[in-house]
This record gives sequence, structure tokens and C-alpha cells, in this order.
Amino acid sequence: MKSNRRAFLQQSLTGAAGLGIASTLHAKAAEVPDGAAPEITAEVDVLVVGGGTAGTIAAIQAGRAGAKVLLLERGSQLGGTMTTGGVAFPGLFDAWGKQIIAGIGWELVKESVELDSGSLPDFSKVPQRHWQHQVYINQFLYAILAEEKCGKAGVEIAYYEFPQAVTKTSGGWQVDCTGFGTRRRVNCKQIIDCTGGAEVVGLLGLPRLREEERQPGSYLYMMGEAHEPGRNQIHRLYVHGADSTNSRTVTAANLTGRKSILEQVRAKKKRLMHLQPETGFRESFRIEGETVITVNDYRSGRKFEDAVCNAFYPVDLHTKNGVKPEPLKRGIVPTIPLRALIPKGSRNLMVAGRSVSSDRLANSGLRVQASSMAMGQAAGAAAALAAKGGTTPLELPLKEIHDLLRTHGAILPGDV
Repeated sequence: MKSNRRAFLQQSLTGAAGLGIASTLHAKAAEVPDGAAPEITAEVDVLVVGGGTAGTIAAIQAGRAGAKVLLLERGSQLGGTMTTGGVAFPGLFDAWGKQIIAGIGWELVKESVELDSGSLPDFSKVPQRHWQHQVYINQFLYAILAEEKCGKAGVEIAYYEFPQAVTKTSGGWQVDCTGFGTRRRVNCKQIIDCTGGAEVVGLLGLPRLREEERQPGSYLYMMGEAHEPGRNQIHRLYVHGADSTNSRTVTAANLTGRKSILEQVRAKKKRLMHLQPETGFRESFRIEGETVITVNDYRSGRKFEDAVCNAFYPVDLHTKNGVKPEPLKRGIVPTIPLRALIPKGSRNLMVAGRSVSSDRLANSGLRVQASSMAMGQAAGAAAALAAKGGTTPLELPLKEIHDLLRTHGAILPGDV
């Protein structure tokens, strides 16, 4: 009797009822040393805070340069805007018929596309619209490839953790971090803040810049038809007033976005096929650095004496009325100086990504993914060299930073 009942259940689940059970794979989790201990201590050369677009690349670069690296990410995966935010459409890596940003970020994007049997733009051609040379990637592949590259570079990843206090020491920094069930004290020589809002800089009480009104965030979803990662874009909902300052404001943005999408599902009577886990934010705090990149610097393609990477994107300020990108004049390729990655008056501390020292209009072009990757790689190289040499990034010979970046595939200002 029992065997007949078991056979009936199996047939019901896998047969005519259409409720087939997907195949089950098995993997054994790695053992974590002192996994049950609530308090741990880590001694590293470089601490990267934030595993998003810039932070992932910074950590890999520092690790490949021989530094001992810890990467803290308060979420559950790497990639930030491209993965959790869902903007799996990075760019721009080219300008005026030439590739101007490469290195570790491009390596990761390219491998993501190749593994997904996707296609890459032809950078030898100048597109009519800038977005035609942005790259479709599979956000899920990107996240796990990023983890693999971190592992191969010797980078330790700590998810669900974030700094609560940062204290100067004679050898660099003491950073006290908290995650659920974990209290971690990190002693490090260098910090790279890739939080998107310069949150470590804020913990230290160093100056940050921000406008009263911020660009809307985007909540990405797909309704009515299947989303094909690496092949198409997702529907976008503007979340006006979206603010990534703290957990409360992010919660408010997420609740607003999800409520609005639910209203759309009911109104249009279409199936919800895909929903990103959170709002993507365009704008937050920026640092006041040793140099502030102005929109005139950006529009004119100023070649900073201490430039460490290129950037390229229209001036791209989103407002309540949408966005009207302002293309750069033909031949213009902006650059990013090392001093824009260093908070004014600080030592052994850098930022990379959208919190780069810049005015609001310049930041609207600088904040995008390819430029953030290039900044991340430059910061990772400088931090690794500074940790090894017992100095601070601003005191390094610029040639040493350039040489290391070229060794790892980066394209520097003047190379093309």
C-alpha cells in the first residue's frame, strides 16, 4: 500500500500534473576556521570596504599585486550595481573608435560574455548613440566569476559585515566590523572605501559632498515576458527621492519601488517575471579629495598630471523629467587623477567608484561602471604598493603605479 502511494506521489510531481522537480546537485560547504567563534581578528595589508563595481576590481588588483586582502561586503554577492542593482549593461570601455578602459574589469566583463555565449561591441566603430557600445552581461554569471577571480587572487571575502568604527594606529588602521553572529577586528595598512557613499570616510569624520536633491534611483523588473540575462534590458521604475544614506532611507526606497511595481502588476494584469532585490542608486556622498574634478575638467578632457585612468560617458544627470545625456565633443577623453581618489588631508585611505572627488555634473559621467572599474584597479594598485613600501599612496612614485597597472592590462591616459 505504501509503495503504491509513493509511486502515485512521484507520478503526480513529475508527470501529468506538470510540477516536475528540478534535478538536485550537491556541494559541501568549506569548513570555516573558528566558525563558531563570535569574535575574530584579521591581519591584512589592504581592507576593501564594499564589493560592488569598483571594490571587486580593487580587491582583485591588490591581491594579484601580492597584498593580503580582505573584502567586506554587507550584502550577499559581489558586483553591486551590475548584480544586486541589475544594471547588467556596463560601459563605456571605448571612445572614438578605440578601447580606452581595459584591465581587470574588462577581463571580468569579457569572460562573463564569452561564458554566456554573448556578443561584444565592435569598438573600432563609433556608435550613433553611446548606449550602443554598452555590454550586455549575465548578472548571475558575473557575480560568481567575480568570486572565482577573488579566490584566485588570494582575496578573502566577508559577506554580511560592515565597519562600525575605524581608528588610526601606528601601522595603519584598526577597523571594528559587525555581521550577524560575528564581530571582526581588522588590523590593516591601507583602506579602500568602495561603498558608493564614502561611508568609511564618513565614519572618520572627513568632509563629504552631497546635494539636497539627488538623482532618482531605479528599481528594475520585468513584467509580461521572460527576462533573458545577457540579452536584454529590464523595465525601469524611477524611485524619486531615493536616498542611500542609511538602512532606513534604503528601506524606504525599496518599499516604495516594490509597492509601485505591485500596483503595475494589478493594473496591467501581467505576470511579474523578474524583480531585482533592491533599488539601484545613482548618487550619494562624494569625497572632498586632494583634487576635485569639475565638469569643465570633464568636458574638456583635462589631462591631469597624476592621471591614473581614463573615463568616458556623456554628462548624464537624471531628473524628475528623465535624462537628456550631453555627449562629449569628438576626440575628448576625460582622465581621473590619483588625488581625486584620496580624501583631503588623509593618509593610507583611498576611495574608488561614484564617491570620487568631483562636482555633481562631472560625477554624473564619472559614476558609471567602466570608469568605476578603472578607478578600482588604480586604487588597488596604489594601496598594494603603499602597503608593501610602508608609505601612503600619495607619496608613491606615479611611475610605479602606472607600471603595475600596465602589467595587469590597464590602459592609461596617453596609451591610445
